[in-house]
Amino acid sequence: MKNAPLKLPEVRWVEPGRLTSGLDRHQRMDLSTHTRVNPPLPEPGREDLLALAEAVVLSGRGGAGFPFARKARAALATADRTGTAPVVVVNGTEGEPASAKDKMLLARVPHLVLDGACLAAAAFNAEEIVIAVAAGSPGEISVPAALAEREFPCPARTVSVPERFVSGESGALIRGINGLPVVPAPLKARAADGGSGGVRRRPTLLCNTETWAQLAVAARLGADAYAAVGTADEPGTALLTVNRPGADPLVVEVPTGTQLGPVLEACGLQPGTGVLVGGYHGAWLHPSVAFDAPLSRAGLAALGGTLGAGAIVALPDDTCPLGETARVATWLATESAGQCGPCKRGLPEAAEALATLAAGAAEPSALEGARRALGAAQAGGACSHPDGTARFLLTALDVFSEDVDAHLSGPGCGRPVRGVLPLPHAEGARLTVDWSRCTGHGLCAVLAPDLMRLGPHGYPTSRTIPVAPWQEHDACRAVNQCPALAIRLHRRG
Repeated sequence: MKNAPLKLPEVRWVEPGRLTSGLDRHQRMDLSTHTRVNPPLPEPGREDLLALAEAVVLSGRGGAGFPFARKARAALATADRTGTAPVVVVNGTEGEPASAKDKMLLARVPHLVLDGACLAAAAFNAEEIVIAVAAGSPGEISVPAALAEREFPCPARTVSVPERFVSGESGALIRGINGLPVVPAPLKARAADGGSGGVRRRPTLLCNTETWAQLAVAARLGADAYAAVGTADEPGTALLTVNRPGADPLVVEVPTGTQLGPVLEACGLQPGTGVLVGGYHGAWLHPSVAFDAPLSRAGLAALGGTLGAGAIVALPDDTCPLGETARVATWLATESAGQCGPCKRGLPEAAEALATLAAGAAEPSALEGARRALGAAQAGGACSHPDGTARFLLTALDVFSEDVDAHLSGPGCGRPVRGVLPLPHAEGARLTVDWSRCTGHGLCAVLAPDLMRLGPHGYPTSRTIPVAPWQEHDACRAVNQCPALAIRLHRRG
């Protein structure tokens, strides 16, 4: 591992770290270093481990915040009823571009994550441990090396899935582990129930990387010591990814309930024009409330926000907020699976409206149409992607309301779009329209209705249209059958 080309995220602390203990002295902790830094791992039984998780109020750290003990009990109830051993899954895919905490854990302290998975596998008599990582991520190198260093209570393996935003959705990930396309299942099925929702139809306990690491920390400390920091309702610490313009993100460990302002200051940042908390399924906070916002799920919920996966972006004053939001809206629309109405129509329409608004060419009616589309997208999709995207965009329109007015009433705010909100470097596929050739036949809108929208005179409303993977077939039809040869498809890369 000494010569492995790992990119190791930098770590900081507001108070002495737990999950990050030892990283002030070691870049990456192999098994021997891990055992020197951490005390021996206990071996609690089934009920003891469940009681510990309940006592420390351990919840999922991937975004949804579902209680670990409740999820585990559901999987165990299925296992007991069917006589089938459960499968333990570590979700380390982290398709959120603004988040690096799981990459940090898998790259720098992989054995802490594996400790948590092994605790559950041993206590629950699991059939297998599966660690899912994103293709090309540090975990693809670090985790197999860690697996080779230690013994496990059951077979353990690594699975790589495409690095896409929807790959981390639980149903999509389980489909990927089962060898199916990595997209959310058309019909929702609980992993804990096994069947079509589980790994090889077994009851499945799937948790985020940080969740498993937190379980290992709690087992070593015990419930009382674990709850010595944090809030009464959400004891312990949390990992945050603080994004910085023009620099790599920082992973910061803080006690839950810590105010956001001191965390930003410790990273050399100010709230700017607004702060995004929770990543691209999170919510924007106005600068007037951001500084004192408590970094806990309950504290942020009271402000209309969400902790989500803990990704934070403070938007500086020298970039256009609407332009930044529009970039991400377009990306989120193309990252969907395209399996339900909100993703096929609602998100692309909203992204197009945001792009038009950022360009200073939108009418108030178009903005209201985008709001309606996003409102309809909430709670109407096959997964949480439309809901999270709607929250991200609707809170942006509220927090940046002055900029919205400036873009509606004139040429805009006058600031460039600096690309502060992080996105993958690879450019997505897109259609472009050659206006010198287009004669307004309108056939493209018939062949690719989810892509091409026509204005009142029969011409496409946009010159550049992003294309999601599920839209490429229709995009090719529109290109090949355009009578004027006015459309071009530019592939990803």
